[in-house]
Amino acid sequence: MFLHKHEASVPVFRQNSETSSYREYMKPLPEGLWTTGICECYGDVSNCLFTGICPCITMGQNSEIVNRGEIACRSASLLHLASGVVLFGWIFGSKNRTKLRQHFSLPESPLPDWATHMLCMWCALCQEHRELRTRGADPSLGWEGNLAKWMKDGMTPPIVVPRMVK
Repeated sequence: MFLHKHEASVPVFRQNSETSSYREYMKPLPEGLWTTGICECYGDVSNCLFTGICPCITMGQNSEIVNRGEIACRSASLLHLASGVVLFGWIFGSKNRTKLRQHFSLPESPLPDWATHMLCMWCALCQEHRELRTRGADPSLGWEGNLAKWMKDGMTPPIVVPRMVK
């Protein structure tokens, strides 16, 4: 879904920080901004190390959430691995980054999505993973696991819907 310039984004995420086990991820989020920078891997060292060793798995986990379960983690991981072998993994990665940005109305920064994935794929994957976690989705659970978690906690999936600006 593409947002037009005359539309703003309204996060749809019902928080119940009193009862949720994910309270730390439920703080107010900046609208239209990344919650962490591209080089802030120290914020999640375990994901940084895992992504450094197995970027295709992190890509698969992120992709399953961004695509709302339409592509399974295993399929996305294999696709990234196969395209990465011939040096085209950045194409698949940049398409997922674009979808993630559109879901949360994030800016295309620090570079265009294709350049971010081409020049610093590992940092981009880590940033995307952190963004999903911060916004209430745990990529390691997969789409179905997150749906179950959100239903249990009485939340809606963290998405952004367009609305008209006055």
